[in-house]
Amino acid sequence: MKTVTVQASKTYDIQIERGLLSKCGGLIAQVHPRCVAAVITDDNVDKLYGARVCASLENAGFSPKKMVIPHGEQSKTLNTLGSILNFLADNSLTKADLVVALGGGVVGDIAGFAAAVYLREIPFVQLPTTLMAAVDSSVGGKTAVDLPAGKNLAGAFCQPILTVCDTAALDTLPDQYFADGCAEGLKYGIIASPALFEAFREGIHRRDMDDIVAQCVQIKAELVRQDERDQGARQLLNFGHTVGHAVERCSGYTMPHGHGVAVGMTVMCRAAYALGFSHHNCTPALLEALDACHLPSSCSYSASQLAQAALRDKKRRGDQITLILPETIGQCRRETLPTDQLERLIAAGLGEEH
Repeated sequence: MKTVTVQASKTYDIQIERGLLSKCGGLIAQVHPRCVAAVITDDNVDKLYGARVCASLENAGFSPKKMVIPHGEQSKTLNTLGSILNFLADNSLTKADLVVALGGGVVGDIAGFAAAVYLREIPFVQLPTTLMAAVDSSVGGKTAVDLPAGKNLAGAFCQPILTVCDTAALDTLPDQYFADGCAEGLKYGIIASPALFEAFREGIHRRDMDDIVAQCVQIKAELVRQDERDQGARQLLNFGHTVGHAVERCSGYTMPHGHGVAVGMTVMCRAAYALGFSHHNCTPALLEALDACHLPSSCSYSASQLAQAALRDKKRRGDQITLILPETIGQCRRETLPTDQLERLIAAGLGEEH
């Protein structure tokens, strides 16, 4: 088993190995006393893993209480958050109990947010079942829900006490969702590791992901250690996300997150070179990698549409917005621009005349 330790306001481990969901109860018992464990999952994941996880918890001495929400981004709302909070209260959870988030990024985000605000925070555990959750959203303590105005606009920092990543869960992922996670993996490569980028560009096999997941979360763990509250170095993890979130919003959230990030990374690479922020053109290599991972590199939205959507992004500070631009594969920089320059930059990234 591979273990990556995150040192933040809480220090906790990310444990990575095939078959860990069946052992999750015993692993959780090593870091938290037996108690009521509220398992929050979605209807798709529940069919695959809900009974297995609850049985493992019971065998380890926990008392699991399961809540199933509809799958998909449409569940990541204040209404669903309220339902989860009422579920915790109805089952009389106390600060001695814990929340277990079983699923992908949506479940992890909303269950983590519920844990952050219920009784002003109770412990929670992440059991990611998608590649995106395994390499990104289950690590680092960001939790949130969407508002009608934009993605992840209401949230809290709340570190888990443990993340258990069963890479065998990736075997059951539809291709689209596996590709989503590859987008986040490519992001890590571009911001910090040329070797990791090359692994994705050459093609990865979903049944041999332990090393890949460990490399990704090690990069994120180091950035979280330096900057838990996202005020400096951790912002590098936003590469591709400002435009990516805008693409998602313009699509009415029919565009999956990783696909939006893929488009966003392409826009940032092309713009960085076209506008002289970078002397190295990263776009050809990125396009090859996106093709290998079955991810898009373009969208049908204009620079004006994307800029308008992006200005609702939480990374905006007044009349400025911080973007992450690549200098070369493996190294990016933070660049703070006036918001009135954003449309021009996106236009350059789309190849529009502007």
